[in-house]
Amino acid sequence: MSFLLLVFKLQEAFSKGLLKPGMNIPLEPKTTVNNVEAMKMCLEDFKKDLPWVERLDLTNLPAPDMAAKAEGKTVAQESKELSTEDDFQREMFFYRQAQATVLLALPRLQKLNIATKRPEDYFAEMAKTDQQMQKIRTKLLAKQSAAEKSEKAKKLREQRKFSKKVQTEVLQKRQKEKKAMMTAVKKYQKGMTDKLDFLDGDQEKGKKGGATAPKAAMNKKGSNAKRKYKDQRFGFGGKKRGSKWNTKESHDDVSGFKSKVAHAKGGKKFGKGGKQNKRPGKDTRRKMKNRSR
Repeated sequence: MSFLLLVFKLQEAFSKGLLKPGMNIPLEPKTTVNNVEAMKMCLEDFKKDLPWVERLDLTNLPAPDMAAKAEGKTVAQESKELSTEDDFQREMFFYRQAQATVLLALPRLQKLNIATKRPEDYFAEMAKTDQQMQKIRTKLLAKQSAAEKSEKAKKLREQRKFSKKVQTEVLQKRQKEKKAMMTAVKKYQKGMTDKLDFLDGDQEKGKKGGATAPKAAMNKKGSNAKRKYKDQRFGFGGKKRGSKWNTKESHDDVSGFKSKVAHAKGGKKFGKGGKQNKRPGKDTRRKMKNRSR
């Protein structure tokens, strides 16, 4: 696309008369010359015969890889299979070569009485001033504070979402329980069921954590007691008429007869022999009131 755009611009410039003869000169291919003798002469001209302390150059092979030898692996340099495409292998080769250089250079420097360690009271001059470092420190602290605030706000949003979700689930559960209870109450009112287990749901939930009574004690006054009461009151079905009539056995049974009750003997006494009302009548109370005046 860029080539076509260039051609289009050249055509436009040619149509406007901007291109003139002599502006476009064909380039001739350059010839390369590898003159080794001339390069050696130039090298001899600027070469300086300086001592090794001024040059500090060493040419050596890398140090042996002791870890690989301990594991029984072949070293790439020893096996002459160093791959330039393998980044890790290449970097390890440079590292071991630098290690071997240090091992050779340190003894030579010590023989020349050249210190290789920095003194304890040595303080290097900083590239930046204290004011600049203080600004950088302030900026880094501001970034850290902003990141902490952002993380805190993110956690608060997640907590709000979670609490809202939990609250929605609790409300849905309550509505479901309420609907189930109303359905059970309607069934009980219509006589479709005679169980009142739905009334014991809240009690069972409240007693989950504490000591609960055995099931026998909890069901002592449950559906069995209600069934017995209904059976006693309404019977077991069948014939109802004449169920309260006297029979020969009930007529002859006088165990429940009490003569004192039947002939009004004993019990509370009324009239003269009983308890008298000591409060005076209305007229007597009015007369007594007028006398006091």
